[in-house]
Amino acid sequence: MLNDRHKKWIYLAGGVAAVGLIVLAYLIGVGMSHVTTDDAYVTGRIHSIASKVPGTVWKLNVNDNQNVDKGDLLVEIDPVDYALKVNEAKAALEVSRAALAQAARDKARAEALYQDKVLPKDKYEHILTDYQLAGAKNEEDAQKLKIARQNLKYTKIYSPARGYVTQRSVEVGNQIQAGQPLMAVVPLDDIWVVANYKETQLKNVRSGQRVMVRVDTYPGKVFRGRVDSIMAGTGAVFSLFPPENALGNYVKVVQRIPVKIVFDKTTDEGHVLRVGMSCVPTIITKDE
Repeated sequence: MLNDRHKKWIYLAGGVAAVGLIVLAYLIGVGMSHVTTDDAYVTGRIHSIASKVPGTVWKLNVNDNQNVDKGDLLVEIDPVDYALKVNEAKAALEVSRAALAQAARDKARAEALYQDKVLPKDKYEHILTDYQLAGAKNEEDAQKLKIARQNLKYTKIYSPARGYVTQRSVEVGNQIQAGQPLMAVVPLDDIWVVANYKETQLKNVRSGQRVMVRVDTYPGKVFRGRVDSIMAGTGAVFSLFPPENALGNYVKVVQRIPVKIVFDKTTDEGHVLRVGMSCVPTIITKDE
C-alpha cells in the first residue's frame, strides 16, 4: 500500500500534469487564433517639400518637429526678381494688345477696300498675315504673363498636409534650386503598420480582422487596429534583385508577405506613435 508521502507525490504529479495539459491546450488555441510577428514597423505618408523655382530663402516659418496645419506657410523665397518678371510680362502684353488692336483695324479697312476692288489681293493677304501674327504674339505674351504670375506664387511654399516638420535642411539666406528637398511633413493621423508575416502564417488572415499592436517604445501599452490588406507578392519579389529560381541553385526559404494594418481612430489620439517605430502586431483570426 502507498503511504501518505507517496500519495502526496502522486497527487502533486497529477496536478502538475493537469495544469500542463490546460496550458498546452490554451497555447494551442492561442496559436491557432493569434498570428504574431516581430518583423513589423510603423510607417506613413511622408510629404517631401521642395521649391518649384530657384531663388534665395527669404523667410523660414517653421522649426524641426513643429506641428503644422494644411496650408500653413513654410518657406518664402525672395520674390523681387519674380515680381519684376511679372511687371515686364504685363508691359509686353500691353504692347501686343495695342498692336493687335491696330492690326484688327487695318484688317477691317483692308477687307472693305478689297471688297470694293480697290486693294490688290497680295496687299490684302499681307495685312491678314500681320493680323494673325499680332494675334499669335498677343496670345504668347498672355501665356508668358500667366507663367510669370505662377512663378511668383511659387515663391511661397505651403504645407500640403497637417503633420509634423522633419528633416529640415534649409536656412534663411540659402540659395536653393527647383526640386531641391527642403524638409518633410509627416501626418501622424495617417499612419499604419507594415508587418512582414511568414507565408505559412497567413492561411486564416483576412481583411477586417482585429489586431493588437505592441510598440517597443511603450511596453505594456496595446494599440488597437485591423487588417487592411495583404500585399500582392512577397517582399523578395519586389526587391532590387528578385530571386531567379530557374538558375539551378534554388534553395527553398519561407518567404515573408507584407500585411498592412491600420490603427483604430481612437487608439492614438495623442499621436505618440512615430514613423519607423518597431512593433509586434498580433492578428486575431478567430473571434474570442
